[in-house]
Amino acid sequence: MFKIAVLVSGNGSNLQSIIDAINKQQIKAQISFIVSSNPKAYALQRAKNHHIKSFVVARNKCLNSSDKILELLLQDKVDLVVLAGYLNILEGKILQVYKKRIINIHPALLPKYGGVGMYGYHVHDAVIKNKEKESGCTVHYVDKEIDKGEVILQSKVVVRKNDTPQTLAKRILEEEHKILPKAINKIKLQIEG
Repeated sequence: MFKIAVLVSGNGSNLQSIIDAINKQQIKAQISFIVSSNPKAYALQRAKNHHIKSFVVARNKCLNSSDKILELLLQDKVDLVVLAGYLNILEGKILQVYKKRIINIHPALLPKYGGVGMYGYHVHDAVIKNKEKESGCTVHYVDKEIDKGEVILQSKVVVRKNDTPQTLAKRILEEEHKILPKAINKIKLQIEG
């Protein structure tokens, strides 16, 4: 069975989209475990509700959270790592061992609005302030540069004249929930050959 680990920091709605896609047989895989960087993340409750193992690996509690996560991945023989609203930066050996097997979902059309500080409402606020006509979301590979990895899938959303960061975020999140399972299937096919 193809094994996925999901890394989260907050609500976990993208985690839920993966769980739902697996339950509907749209993804033939299992979530081995989730890792949260935040002990209060609602994603931990989602994992509990679906009987998925979970770990909290907070940056301030571990000398190197990336090494701890790598240890968990290798122990469970995980095939793919999915960053779904994970706000820590992975670094070091994990990027080599899991090269082209770590993906992230980002709430913008990369390469625009990526990098340090560009997450959540910060992205949507910047898009609106710059009077962009469209925005969207991107699933990309994770490498040592923040939000610079090769794009796997994107989905576009029209930015409306009356949009706020909240209304734009809501429509983009709906697209994230659609393209993340598709991207997982695409990578799964590549990994399985």
